[in-house]
Amino acid sequence: MSMVTLPGLKELIESISRDRNLPRLAVQSAIREALLKGYERYRRAQNLERKQFDEDYFDNFEVELDIDGEGFRVLSTKTIVEEVSNSDHQISLDEVQQVAPEAQLGDSVVLDVTPDQGEFGRMAAMQTKQVLAQKLRDQQRQMVQEEFQDLEGTVLQARVLRFERQSVILAVSSGFGQPEVEAELPKREQLPNDNYRANATFKVYLKKVSQGQQRGPQLLVSRADAGLVVYLFANEVPEIEDEVVRIVAVAREANPPSRYVGPRTKIAVDTLERDVDPVGACIGARGSRIQVVVNELRGEKIDVIRWSPDPATYIANALSPARVDEVRLMDPETRQTHVLVAEDQLSLAIGKEGQNVRLAARLTGWKIDIKDKAKYDHAGEDAKFAAARAKYQLELEEDELEEDEIELEELEDEDDNLEELEDDSLDTIDED
Repeated sequence: MSMVTLPGLKELIESISRDRNLPRLAVQSAIREALLKGYERYRRAQNLERKQFDEDYFDNFEVELDIDGEGFRVLSTKTIVEEVSNSDHQISLDEVQQVAPEAQLGDSVVLDVTPDQGEFGRMAAMQTKQVLAQKLRDQQRQMVQEEFQDLEGTVLQARVLRFERQSVILAVSSGFGQPEVEAELPKREQLPNDNYRANATFKVYLKKVSQGQQRGPQLLVSRADAGLVVYLFANEVPEIEDEVVRIVAVAREANPPSRYVGPRTKIAVDTLERDVDPVGACIGARGSRIQVVVNELRGEKIDVIRWSPDPATYIANALSPARVDEVRLMDPETRQTHVLVAEDQLSLAIGKEGQNVRLAARLTGWKIDIKDKAKYDHAGEDAKFAAARAKYQLELEEDELEEDEIELEELEDEDDNLEELEDDSLDTIDED
């Protein structure tokens, strides 16, 4: 069998495997695919008869690597026929029976169609090089996807490599002994207090593992996601890891809309154990546990509050550190509430540029209006909400009535169509 020599093939495979952290078999597969594309390019260039090569024309061809001999062969699987119409896919029975008398029509044979060393020209070699580079990138992307797919939603240790536009490119690893891969930390996922200098290390939340063939890192990581806060508390508070204390909800504003307001998080915790204080467990003795989390998040403010099944209590807790005098659940259906506080607590309850009440609303799922208790008109506000509820109920009933009328019209149309069909059937019977 003939062979096109590739000097240094064995060393090339070892080098690519080592530099790109790919298994040798994956590198060999990529080389075979690249050489087959190069052979296709060679055949198209040598196509003096101007044959039409369809996309799947070369599906019956394959490349066999001879690593020890440092070369490759091109093999073609052909079907045995009586009369040949396509020499690339078929071979005559007479020709095969000269070497294999037992051959029959319809059988397949594998033949060596390797071109001469000199014929496999420069253009084919260039095509092979380009395809090989692409196939190796595809292999790497596939490996990264398989390696990190199950780690979505977890926290990884990351190291700053470089900066691209407003994104930070980090090096992350899936586990001990595994090679590092690149991850992107976009501007919107960064913390304003972080210092992303070269080789600085951070904990990052793996937000998404991208698929497809787009350029750049496949891993999208975040320092601003609420999942990072959950992980840090779970890692620092044994009661959370042991499921004695549970995190019910988290509201985080890592990148506030104004630069005059710092990052802040509210986290609601609960426990089924009577003797356990969930808030105290998260804060720790003299604030030791929460301080570790705050340090990792570069000084971000964190409010740990007690969750309650009673919405009024939960809302009052969520507005911490403000003191709440009364929580009025004005409309449970639309989840609107009025919170009454003393005048000296108004600014604290609302927070700088509304941050405190905004986070409390996101944490509880209620629309919260902060009101001055001294100026609050109980009867007037009750009347407003009663009128609004009555109007809403009336609109709801009108919508239901319209839907009923539409359904009635549709039923009447169906009855008319049915009567027409019955009349047509009777006319047909009379004619018969």
